[in-house]
Amino acid sequence: MGREAPRERRAHLFTVIEEMTRERSQGEPDTNTARIAHLVEIARLSRASYYRWLEPKLSKRDDADLRDLIQRLALQRRYEGYRRLTKRLSDQGLVVNAKRVLRLMRADNLLSLRRRPFVPPTTESRHKFKIVANLARGLEPTGLDQLWVADITYIRLAEGFVYLAVVVDAFSRKVVGWALDDHLEARLAVEALDMAIAARNPPPGLIHHSDRGVQYASNEYAARLDQRGFQRSMSRPGNPWDNAKAESFMKTLKAEEVDGRAYANLEDARRNIGAFIDDVYNADRLHSALGYKSPIAFENELRKTELVMSNP
Repeated sequence: MGREAPRERRAHLFTVIEEMTRERSQGEPDTNTARIAHLVEIARLSRASYYRWLEPKLSKRDDADLRDLIQRLALQRRYEGYRRLTKRLSDQGLVVNAKRVLRLMRADNLLSLRRRPFVPPTTESRHKFKIVANLARGLEPTGLDQLWVADITYIRLAEGFVYLAVVVDAFSRKVVGWALDDHLEARLAVEALDMAIAARNPPPGLIHHSDRGVQYASNEYAARLDQRGFQRSMSRPGNPWDNAKAESFMKTLKAEEVDGRAYANLEDARRNIGAFIDDVYNADRLHSALGYKSPIAFENELRKTELVMSNP
C-alpha cells in the first residue's frame, strides 16, 4: 500500500492481526494478549492504537451525543477528572475508553479545575493531657467500623471563622459524624463523635485515630471513647499524614465546597456544608479507592455481599 496511504495500511495490518488472533482459545487470554503485543511490535504499531481500532465506531450523531453528555457531566462536576467521568458514563451504559474521554475533555477545555496544594492545619498539641500510641500506622481495615479517623479544620465566613470537626470511617471513607461551631473547645469534637456513635453504634474494640490536639486528648473526649470500649490512637509528632483519610476529606471539602464561597454566618455554613457532606461527598462523589463508587453505594454493596455470604 505504500507510504501514501498510512491510514489504510494501518487498518489493513490491524485487520490481519485481528484475524490471526481471533482463532485463539478463550482459555488462553494471557497468551492471546502476548501474541497481540508481539504482532503489533512486528508491525511497528502501538497496542493502544490497535485496541482503540477494535472499539465500536460511533456514528457522527452518536459521537455528538457523547460529547454533549461529557460536557454536561463535566460542567456539573467541575472537580471530577476524566477517570471519574468515564465511570459515570459506564454507569449509564456507555462503554467508552478513558483516554477518549480525556481527549474530548481536553478539546473542549473541560479538564477538572486545579486544586490548591494541601497545607495541613496547625494543631495545638502542647497540653497536659495523656498522649497515646499510634495504633493506626500501617493498619488497613478490612471492614466497616474497625478504624475511625477524626480531624478539625477551619471554615472562613464573610467575617471571621468557624470550625468543623469530622469523624470518617477509614474503610468506606464515609463521614459518619460532624459538628460545626464558632469555638475550638473539646465539646465540638465530642459532638461529632456522638453523632458518629448514634449513627453506627459500633462494637467495642474500634480504633479511634486523631492528631494530638487538645480536643482529642481532653478528659471529656477520652472518657467518651473509654465508655464505648474504643481503642485510642494518635499521630506521631509533626506527622499529620498518619491521619491521611481525614485530611483527604478536608482537602476535598475545601476544594469542592468551601473555596470561592462566602458563607454569611454560622447557620449558612452549617446548612451548606451539611448538604455537601450528606448529598455530595457521602452519596454522590466517586472515590477511586472504592472502585469509583460513593461511600454510601460502597457500604450498601458491601452489606449485600455480606448478607449473601451469611445465607448461602
